[in-house]
Amino acid sequence: MNTIKKCPVCQSEKIFLRFDCMDNTVSRETFPVYKCEECTFLFTNNTPNKEDLGKYYQSDEYISHTNSNKGLFNKLYKLVRSITLKQKVKLLGKKTGVVLEFGSGTGELLAACREKGWKCIGVEPEEKARKLAYENHKLELVETSERVRLDENSIDRIMLWHVLEHIPNLYESIGRIKSWLKNEGELLIAVPNHKSWDAKYYEDSWAAYDVPRHLYHFNKDSMNILLSQHNLVITEIKPMWFDSFYVSILSEKIKSGQKKMFKGAMIGLFSNLRAFFGNQEFSSQIFIIRHKRP
Repeated sequence: MNTIKKCPVCQSEKIFLRFDCMDNTVSRETFPVYKCEECTFLFTNNTPNKEDLGKYYQSDEYISHTNSNKGLFNKLYKLVRSITLKQKVKLLGKKTGVVLEFGSGTGELLAACREKGWKCIGVEPEEKARKLAYENHKLELVETSERVRLDENSIDRIMLWHVLEHIPNLYESIGRIKSWLKNEGELLIAVPNHKSWDAKYYEDSWAAYDVPRHLYHFNKDSMNILLSQHNLVITEIKPMWFDSFYVSILSEKIKSGQKKMFKGAMIGLFSNLRAFFGNQEFSSQIFIIRHKRP
């Protein structure tokens, strides 16, 4: 068990229990979520050791590791994924180069990037997902970044789509990622946002807490603090419009014990409207990041 005594972002010892949260996907175990008084960062505490964490991903409900068409929810997920793939590739820009993706899943995004002329490198810890990426797209993903020989200042774009919240050793990981990024390169990080309206509505039933797989829980302020410690700067923030619907539908099932897809979708819509018209934050956000200029 890993017990954290200092905030992973600002290193403050002023941390306290915010609430207990249940793993509703695999184990039904409860994990404490702590909050930092200094920077408001939330993080999951008392998490499983690295060698034990893999079993918490072994579920057919862990949708990013499958290509299942079973059920309406999986079909809708794949439809939305086909739309968002085009949007993600567009964010990379027209000039191609080398793109590195952490958490490549079954390889759909990298395959789309390759079609546009990008040289692709992918990292995916889950063996089943790596096999599907090769079978479907002939992509040879690696298990960990340590298995890829990366030179400093060698990557044009680095992508972490709902991945940073899973990576242990947060501070050190951002440092390594920064060292690989070219001076004019961009880092794209998408994470759930616990300051969104849907997160506040569902509280500890908010599906995007996803303990213990999600080790960290970001908002705009804590992301700024983390990146500034590495001389990185956010140049733009974009919403992930579909995430509020997906997360709210899952959250409604956790909260009520029933598949209330319509109600969950309405909560997701309302959260987006509050963010767009009410100057609040979206359920998930994309941070486009560059090296800070001297």
